Amino acid sequence: MFDKVLVANRGEIALRVLRTCKEMGIRTVAVYSTADADSAVVRAADEAVQIGPPPPRQSYLSAPGIIEAALQTGAQAIHPGYGFLSEDPDFAEVCQENDLVFIGAPAKVISQLGDKAVARELMTAAGLPLLPGSTRTADNLTDAVELADHIGFPVIIKAAAGGGGRGMSLVRDRADLPASYRRTRGVAHAVFNDSRVYIERYADAARHVEVQILADSFGNVVHLGERDCSIQRRHQKLIEETPAPGLPASLMQEIAEASVRGAKAVGYVGAGTFEFLVDDSGFYFMEINCRIQVEHPVTEMVTGIDIVREQLRIAAGLPLSVKQEDIHPRGVSIECRVNAEDPKRNFAPTPGLLTEFAVPTGPFTRVDTHAYAGYKIPADYDSMIAKLVVWAPDREQAIARMQRALAEFQIAGNGVRTTRDLLSEVLDEPTFREAQHTTGFLDKMMNPATV
Repeated sequence: MFDKVLVANRGEIALRVLRTCKEMGIRTVAVYSTADADSAVVRAADEAVQIGPPPPRQSYLSAPGIIEAALQTGAQAIHPGYGFLSEDPDFAEVCQENDLVFIGAPAKVISQLGDKAVARELMTAAGLPLLPGSTRTADNLTDAVELADHIGFPVIIKAAAGGGGRGMSLVRDRADLPASYRRTRGVAHAVFNDSRVYIERYADAARHVEVQILADSFGNVVHLGERDCSIQRRHQKLIEETPAPGLPASLMQEIAEASVRGAKAVGYVGAGTFEFLVDDSGFYFMEINCRIQVEHPVTEMVTGIDIVREQLRIAAGLPLSVKQEDIHPRGVSIECRVNAEDPKRNFAPTPGLLTEFAVPTGPFTRVDTHAYAGYKIPADYDSMIAKLVVWAPDREQAIARMQRALAEFQIAGNGVRTTRDLLSEVLDEPTFREAQHTTGFLDKMMNPATV
């Protein structure tokens, strides 16, 4: 096992990784931008290295700065968390070139699966069903129009290098395709430095279901069950839960087995997530995320498996600590993402000084956060300030527990607004309680007259 690990991230996920490292007796190194000098991450790590100013490309996306920090402090491995460099094959290769272990999937696998068009081809070969769509990128408007006409409207245009809900455009009418195509390519180039896009059928009444897998370097692959992530705004998740409510257990087992089959087909190693759309006609592969997910705590709550611990073991060359027959998910877990955003202003970020921040406690209640009273939420980074997670024996009790916890969560700040009350409203909605929600539910709830 490693003696020292550098965590190349910030916020709650950096704290999450640091804590498991400490439990395993591994010394830790934090890297931080000047905006995060007073962060809880810096205080929690054994060592901390400043790597640049707030803009991510000058700090958390600066591979040379992070590598230098690892070499200077004697770290043997780098955990990238999620976002930033976690799915960058070039960074994984640079780590290897500097005799540093990248705690994630192999660079070649990240490169293949990070290209959504290539991932679709690989999963088709592995026997996973896909939504009707392009097996190649649409490299000009003529291609895009021909593909969309063949698929049938509505369609969704997606960045081939996309992720995190960015680089997507829903097109319901042929007349809107040219503008949406150009806009999506522009966003893809600006965000991912890759303007390629592909097109697939848009499923209006679908659920977003994903499967957590773990794979070691000895060919062992297990799944930890599924998560439902259908409550979304702008294709980004707000509420996640496991197991997926209201869906047949036999279908969930089929999806899980397909994920294991897909992971084996590409030689996957590490923690990863296979994402699917599910509707009345079946399930369809969307993409694979080669990293730990924001919503991993719900899986940990029902399985009792520390996913970060497994990541560290796998990266150190050890086999998985569990076999498929050892994994018995129990009960229901729900996660709510508390973001510093104003839902009434189209979820505009609301950075500012937190004057009050008191997290809920109580039975089977977990809060992953880096925030505290006196913390200044920066404008430079993602707006999530906390993940509130609960567990209960059944879904009714889990919803009640989450409602209680949200009511206890006290947050106030200068100009700061959060999603806390909106999350509570969603949990109260009969459609959600009856597990009839789909990915379009939140838009319909917030804009009933326009949807």
